[in-house]
Amino acid sequence: MSPSTAPATTAPAIPPGDVVGMLTDNLRLRGSVVPLGRAASSGWARALDLPRGGPQVLYTGQMYQLMPYLETLSQARAKIADSPLARMSGLGRRINRFVNVTAFLGRPSRTERDRVDRILTDITAVLRAAGVTPGYLYEDDLYTGALVYDYGEDEVVRTQGLRILTNLRAAGVEEIITVDPHTTHMMRSVFPSMIHGFDVRVRNYLDVLAESAPPARRTLDETAVIHDSCLFARAENVIEAPRELLRGSGVNLPEADRSGSLTWCCGGPAESLYPERAAANARIRVEQLREVAGTAVTMCPVCLINLSKAADGGLHLEDVSHYLRRAYDD
Repeated sequence: MSPSTAPATTAPAIPPGDVVGMLTDNLRLRGSVVPLGRAASSGWARALDLPRGGPQVLYTGQMYQLMPYLETLSQARAKIADSPLARMSGLGRRINRFVNVTAFLGRPSRTERDRVDRILTDITAVLRAAGVTPGYLYEDDLYTGALVYDYGEDEVVRTQGLRILTNLRAAGVEEIITVDPHTTHMMRSVFPSMIHGFDVRVRNYLDVLAESAPPARRTLDETAVIHDSCLFARAENVIEAPRELLRGSGVNLPEADRSGSLTWCCGGPAESLYPERAAANARIRVEQLREVAGTAVTMCPVCLINLSKAADGGLHLEDVSHYLRRAYDD
């Protein structure tokens, strides 16, 4: 995100280095920037009785599951930043190396956790409707480290990538189907560039569905504007697949002024370090989308959270899976 994309703001009260340090320490020591229990990370799949492992697996990278917890952490951080506790952030990081401090900073509501579980359930349902029945790795569906990779923590991310590769090989995985832009980018572009032998085939579920070209079982006859993910549109060329699928289900898709490879960032990459700047960027994007339609479609958990906060009810936002399941599933 360039400096011109949002108005200048003051630096956060908590030093960015302490925020990045705590997230990085968690990934290095505990396998995720915010460690999740089995119920939070894979409970949705246990309810569907997905087979364990196999040559083709659905890989979430815990991105959707993490977002409610990261948002709760962001809210707690905002409160601390306005208090004398902000001056103790360095001490907090040192304590976090021995005790997971993030576990004490709040828990998202059941509603928010159910929302992301429903998205993953919808994705699985529409894949099954198209005749694609992947397995799942459950507790070995590890977070990729996408967030701290954005902050330049390459060595910790490389170590995480090696853990992931070990799990994939142990489970006999030949192909993974990803569900979000960040995991897709890490698994398809980043890890192969930094880890020798990381050669598992990676496809995003939207491309998988577009390639199988399933007929829509019902016509939705609705209007919505697509918000393209920066990573999908600019790094992974996932632009046409969601449009083909939505148009095939009868959704009218007027384009925003900034769309496709020229999409406007939701502000997500800066949210953890510079929340005011991220919020300003998200408000600009909400206005761009609202000029075109009253409903916007996202395909990234970070975009969904950031734009929903900025919209504050003034723009209805739905993950693309919400439309696809209604159109393509029985």
